[in-house]
Amino acid sequence: MQFDEVIRGRRSIRGYKTDPVPRALIEEIIGLAMRAPSSMNTQPWNFTVVAGEPLDRIRRGNTERMVAGVPQSREFRTGQPFAGQHRDRQIGVAKQLFAAMGIAREDQERRQDWVLRGFRQFDAPVCVIITYDRVLDGSDDTPFDCGAVATALVNAAWSRGLGAVINSQGIMQSPVVREHAGIADDQVIMKSIALGWPDESFPANAVVSERKAVEEATVFVGFDD
Repeated sequence: MQFDEVIRGRRSIRGYKTDPVPRALIEEIIGLAMRAPSSMNTQPWNFTVVAGEPLDRIRRGNTERMVAGVPQSREFRTGQPFAGQHRDRQIGVAKQLFAAMGIAREDQERRQDWVLRGFRQFDAPVCVIITYDRVLDGSDDTPFDCGAVATALVNAAWSRGLGAVINSQGIMQSPVVREHAGIADDQVIMKSIALGWPDESFPANAVVSERKAVEEATVFVGFDD
């Protein structure tokens, strides 16, 4: 694919085929993603790629703890709940997804199942967990850099025919993830990315989230026009 095709064509994939993803292909994608820029070339990111039974244990542990009401324990700051235009955008994409899936507002059972899909890593065959070195904890540059590598990873995956979705729900119960993925104590769990072959029959996969206009997001200073 050309660069523009990847950027404009990529979308978040929330439904996957069960077909396995070859390890060599994942290594190729991570290698591309690691060309992302980082502050002073610190490259703080590390990756734990989970599949098979260990991933199933994470899915079960996440779901059981959330259903039981165990408070979330993400290892990075979440900030305040979204409000204003940011909350409006969050609600907007949720409405798009529920409409695509035919989930009515009053259908609490299906709405709950949709939420739990996130804790199950969207039933993808692969989960990539992004961590960073704990010695860098407290640096704002570090999560910024991890965001850059996550973006590069999902774009690299798309260019190879794979789908992905950057997912916070999958690591909300960090003790479960740390235990079953064998993540060392010197790492901070930042994000997870569900990865696999897109199921084109899954309605939500056709959803393209809206973007605000360049004019709304950008201020130009010092230009003649």
